[in-house]
Amino acid sequence: MKYIFWDFNGTVLDDARLCYDILIEMLKEEERPLVTFEEYLMIFTFPVEAYYAKVYDLNKTPFVVLAHRFIDRYQPRSLSLKLHPHIIETIKYFEAKGITNVLLSASEVQNLEEQLKHYGIRHMFKYILGTSNIYAKSKVSVGKAFIEEHHINPQDIVMIGDTLHDAEVASELGCDIILFTGGHQHPSRLKKYKNISDFRELIGKI
Repeated sequence: MKYIFWDFNGTVLDDARLCYDILIEMLKEEERPLVTFEEYLMIFTFPVEAYYAKVYDLNKTPFVVLAHRFIDRYQPRSLSLKLHPHIIETIKYFEAKGITNVLLSASEVQNLEEQLKHYGIRHMFKYILGTSNIYAKSKVSVGKAFIEEHHINPQDIVMIGDTLHDAEVASELGCDIILFTGGHQHPSRLKKYKNISDFRELIGKI
């Protein structure tokens, strides 16, 4: 293994509860039915617009409006969160073994850079791959372009994420996937893939 593609939200950054809290705030403002955190973990999906369609009336309030409303709240509050336990020591472990750590996220790249700088972990990733907007659509094209540009054999990559979308991305890229069960989707949804509940489990698996 030569490369690890790390997802950020829910994988490196422990932000699922914040995303849920903002969802509840926004549902109350729209006078929509509320969901529990467990229900959130069962319905969250990509593209985010599909997840929003499960809890909002997008004919009443368009997805673009909701997306901007969400990110305006999320970005500043995301700077007061914590990284998942043992994530830093695990990334450093693989770096010491000569593996290239790459961040591959559906987040808008400038927002991502702000978060990485704030948490002091920008230097831990040789490459930062984000998207050009805030609408959190697929990161397949971003990953494919990187692989082609750097002439990487996908079999030399393992991707670490926390959602079924990460598994779909890995499949599209042709690389292996390991899913973390402490992110944005309920562990029961991730059973068909190799998964971990603690990042220290990666040591010896890759």
